[in-house]
Amino acid sequence: MTDSHQGCAHPSAPSLDDATEAEALLYLRALVAEHPVVLFLKGTRLAPECGFSAQVVDALDGFLETYETVDVLASPALREGVKRLSDWPTLPQLYVRGEFIGGADIVVELRDSGELGTVLGQPAREQVPPVVTISERAADALRAARATAVEEAGADEAQLRLEITAQFVHNLYFGPVERGDVEARSGGLVLRLDATSARRAEGLRVDFVEAKGGGGFVLDNPNEPPRVRSLSVEQLAAMRAHGDAFVVFDVRTPGELRTASLSFAKPLDEAGRALLETLEPDARVVFLCHHGHRSRAAAEHALRMGLRNVWNLEGGIDAWSERVDATVPRY
Repeated sequence: MTDSHQGCAHPSAPSLDDATEAEALLYLRALVAEHPVVLFLKGTRLAPECGFSAQVVDALDGFLETYETVDVLASPALREGVKRLSDWPTLPQLYVRGEFIGGADIVVELRDSGELGTVLGQPAREQVPPVVTISERAADALRAARATAVEEAGADEAQLRLEITAQFVHNLYFGPVERGDVEARSGGLVLRLDATSARRAEGLRVDFVEAKGGGGFVLDNPNEPPRVRSLSVEQLAAMRAHGDAFVVFDVRTPGELRTASLSFAKPLDEAGRALLETLEPDARVVFLCHHGHRSRAAAEHALRMGLRNVWNLEGGIDAWSERVDATVPRY
């Protein structure tokens, strides 16, 4: 229910669903008294689930390395208790040293006026450029793309930029230099980010995989909350050709495996499940089935097991047969 730092889990607060109104208010008052800064929001610091919550997180992240956050979506009783505590009808809500400061509009106004640092008792954080690794393949592709962008828009409008949203959607594009940009350098390239994106980019790895009809960038961000990511059959074929490390599990039935299979995929039978349980949390794991539906459910289960680098092969073995290797039977 609560978290701080960059999404590190704290012991969950007791459920308030069965608490009386007085008990809920007592718990919430103790919480805001215990921590210097408490933000009640929808979602978590790493993954806010509404735009207003994301705005307040962005503002606070500009000043504080750590602060306490409470996900009000965890409990209807918690949401109502917070509103009663402040006598304020909307969320998110910010408390500093036990005092209710306000919601998103007030926090953003304080930031824009230069007063937020005074309220928090902290100067703005110095933004250190994040360590970003751009592979040789990706660097070559980006240089080629930038050359085209320079021809079309001019060098000033063709700076390599990356935006990382609160939901960790990565937008890699070309655009002009902007005030407050943070520069990350890798592969002979300069990558420009706004301050909020820069804080989310530490340890980011950028790669490029070729595929029929083109190719695509693969961005692996260790700060991103774990989720099942989509992989095309062309990308999987390119990963194999490049010798990338990964494990593929086939979740189909024994009868389906006898009809059609991939030599490099491991059946998710008893031996396969045993292997799955021995993998390191950061191992790249791909799940496949006939069309990609059953495998996504298996991939979600792997996330719950603690694996973080989990992919679903979209279209499954049927797409592999149709678009990569026609010798694999279709059924």
